[in-house]
Amino acid sequence: MRMVVAIIRPEKFDDIKAGLEAKGIVGMTVTEVRGRGAQKGISLQFRGKSMPVDLIPKLKLEMVVKAADVDAVIQAIRDAGRTGKYGDGKIIVMPVEAIYKVRTDESESSGG
Repeated sequence: MRMVVAIIRPEKFDDIKAGLEAKGIVGMTVTEVRGRGAQKGISLQFRGKSMPVDLIPKLKLEMVVKAADVDAVIQAIRDAGRTGKYGDGKIIVMPVEAIYKVRTDESESSGG
């Protein structure tokens, strides 16, 4: 099992979600976050004045998938989330040792 964490543009969420659903991936946790990277922020106009904003609103998607599904998940996120501009986001993949269900006390160990 692997945890895939993707930091994406909020406006690309619906496209990414649809792309993941097409691959059979429906379970995810979505968190509104703010961050900065190579984009280094933006300038917004407010009441006629330019205001620098260096922490950009993003969405963080977290999903635990089978190791065999990781490449398909990454490709779905890339295909649906890419604009070709700074700020498209990052994808991080981490190993998951075990999963425990609170409701049923079931557990699943990761064999790979």
